[in-house]
Amino acid sequence: MLALLQDSTNVERPGYTPSERAVRRKFDEVFTRADRRIFISCFSSSVHRIKLAFELAYEYGRKVALVGRSMTNSAEIAEDLGYIEIPDGLLIHPGDVKNYSPEKVCLLISGTQGEPMSALSRAAVDNHKHARIEPGDTVVLSSRIIPGNEKSIYRMIDHIFRREAHVIYEDGSVPPVHVSGHASQEELKLIMNLVKPRYFIPIHGEYRQLRRHGELAATMHGAVGKVMQIESGDILEIDELGARKAGRVTVGRICIDSGSMTDVVEDLVIRDRRHLGEDGIVLPIIAINKLSGRVEATPEIVMRGFAGAGGTPEEDGFLDQARAIVMKTLEESSAEEKADYGVIKEKIRQDLKRYINKNTARRPLIMPVILEI
Repeated sequence: MLALLQDSTNVERPGYTPSERAVRRKFDEVFTRADRRIFISCFSSSVHRIKLAFELAYEYGRKVALVGRSMTNSAEIAEDLGYIEIPDGLLIHPGDVKNYSPEKVCLLISGTQGEPMSALSRAAVDNHKHARIEPGDTVVLSSRIIPGNEKSIYRMIDHIFRREAHVIYEDGSVPPVHVSGHASQEELKLIMNLVKPRYFIPIHGEYRQLRRHGELAATMHGAVGKVMQIESGDILEIDELGARKAGRVTVGRICIDSGSMTDVVEDLVIRDRRHLGEDGIVLPIIAINKLSGRVEATPEIVMRGFAGAGGTPEEDGFLDQARAIVMKTLEESSAEEKADYGVIKEKIRQDLKRYINKNTARRPLIMPVILEI
């Protein structure tokens, strides 16, 4: 075998990853004990887990409603491809849930990671038109907490607890409510031993996991040849002479702005939006006589999403001082500079930026506007 590219996600977990079948015991337990509605949330890509929920709901005489676009799409595609068989009459529309007694309903709902506008997050704060969590309901989060999402997930769980529902989530319980879809150390080593590749490339994971995976492979003497440590964007070139890194390409997110003239959004636009969201915008408006180049009135300063040094600009004279800074910049500029609006705008922007940063430690987007009179 020339090369093996192996998933690094669970390289830090010793032993073996349990079978997907291990979850069935916990689901069985939930369906046996639940007195009212059951809400099951899992990764919408986990077709086996969705299939299991359908099977148990049918077995325990509960109707199933799919709530959330990703969950609905996955279940429909899985059924079309023959991975899931949904008995006639089992599936109901989410709007019909209220027509059935609570012990006869199971809702498959998307939003395991606490995404702000997901179906489960909205249901957790009584903001979903069909899914409503009530006292005594059981909510099962059949997924792992992806690092970085802890805050939003636990906030959502708190909201569900406030509705006096029973919440079951990944807590090391036996049997487990979720098993990983990624291979653990012993399985990774087994594949290396079976394949015995000339080149080994760890993929899919944080850099620390890729590195640990490479170190694990390096200990497999006789099974693994050369370990190639590459990251996203690195080019791996393989020919009759062997494998090597051959440069880099640009990788990363491409932001799509639906509804705009061009779908792809430039990095500059995203940066400006983030800038506006964090520090706001300041618009100095200057009226300049086109013929004489004289400033006709005291500069006006409009602020949005930005408060001055004391919170309210009027109270601490912050706004007056900012106007004075703009006026001083104009007075110290030559007639030639004032005639070149590009130059004068940049001078005003730099002086105002320096003043605002010094007094507030903030960096709002400053866009001087010149009105010709």
